Amino acid sequence: MHIDDVIYAPASGSGGAIGIVRISGQGCLELADRIVKLRRGTIASATGFSLRFGLITDLDEVLVSIFKAPRSYTGEDMVELSCHASTYVLAELMQRLSDAGARLAEPGEFTRRAFLNGKMDLAQAEAVADIISSSSSAQHKVALNQLRGGFSAELEGIRAQLLELTSLLELELDFSEEDLEFADRNHLKELTESAIDRCSSLADSFKVGNAVRNGVPVAIIGPPNSGKSTLLNALLKDDRAIVSDIPGTTRDTVEETCVIDGILFRFIDTAGIRSASDEIERLGIERTYRKAAEAEMILGLLDLSEYRSEAEFSEAVKELARVPDFSSQKLIIIANKADIAPCNKNVISYNFSVSRAEFKDYSIDYLMLSAKNGQGLDELRNLLVSKSGLAAATGTLVTNARHAQALRSTADSLARVREGMELGLPSDLLAEDLRAALDSLGSITGHISNEETLGLIFSRFCIGK
Repeated sequence: MHIDDVIYAPASGSGGAIGIVRISGQGCLELADRIVKLRRGTIASATGFSLRFGLITDLDEVLVSIFKAPRSYTGEDMVELSCHASTYVLAELMQRLSDAGARLAEPGEFTRRAFLNGKMDLAQAEAVADIISSSSSAQHKVALNQLRGGFSAELEGIRAQLLELTSLLELELDFSEEDLEFADRNHLKELTESAIDRCSSLADSFKVGNAVRNGVPVAIIGPPNSGKSTLLNALLKDDRAIVSDIPGTTRDTVEETCVIDGILFRFIDTAGIRSASDEIERLGIERTYRKAAEAEMILGLLDLSEYRSEAEFSEAVKELARVPDFSSQKLIIIANKADIAPCNKNVISYNFSVSRAEFKDYSIDYLMLSAKNGQGLDELRNLLVSKSGLAAATGTLVTNARHAQALRSTADSLARVREGMELGLPSDLLAEDLRAALDSLGSITGHISNEETLGLIFSRFCIGK
């Protein structure tokens, strides 16, 4: 990648009426003048942050947006050409740009240049891709906070603490022969503890942040014909899964996403849990247990019409309660098909009193509904949002696994500093661990970075970003 090249790329998606081609780099204004003719003056002589009408000979009329360094997205001179979104027009325009000496941008190269030119740090640059890919208001909110520097401000506060500590310890090293101690050890311990707590808290937020970014995984399990596929279709408001009265219809998992109150959920319909009748069904049931182990919430469906006593129902609940790991997972027991089992509503009370008493120490919620006619679905949606914990999530959330790992590495290095102070280790050893902490923290924002890391990050961007 040559950052002094003039680059171009389409910056708009397909299917619209207007297509936008973005051009950036030193000399891009003059290059654009060779392709686009303004009615008066030139693109290179125009003021920045201006719009001009232009003509591309024998091709199209265009609106020219002009940005001059450093006041542009990339920090370089930039031009955006808005033309009609004809496949032919866009292809011909880009060919003319190539013939004029520009090259097609690599994935994420515009944003990479913005980072290299100091327009944003690395965490903000990564947030650009997250905003583009966001499909829920929760995802968008977290990504926008990161793009606007909320996460970076948190990191800068920690970095300022570490730089203060490092500078004091480095000063001691300069006067090591005089055996002077510039850093008060009690104050140093307090700042170290504070930094560890802040790093650990941010790293721990990754569990919630990852759920926001990738969706809360919810596994739907239960015996055959309990209505799992019907419930999935009802939640999605689409016939995604095959529904049949024949037991064992679902042999494999079916996964779909759905946004509820701004939160993305990943629902996983699974094979019915029972003694398998053949090898294929056995493999499907094994996959059911694997997917259930990966979920944060489990919907355990039971066919209300199948049970004639609370004892029978309680035994069925026991079977489902063996599936979750209650230290990290939540279980919602759903008595389905309430529309066709009116007599059983009296047998199995709405409060599920027997089961509630027996499983009071577990994180289990109970709900009666009819997936077929929609009774109780709104209550289930509200319960899912409430149990996810995302609606009440506040503050900065870490959504990137790389960031979470760097924060943990920072905390580990600081823990070694704390241990070293307790053991009375010399300043040079403490300073070494502090520098390691700064390097780990700096890898998030780009204060410390390498070409391999940058290549991996920006490779997942679209061409025009």
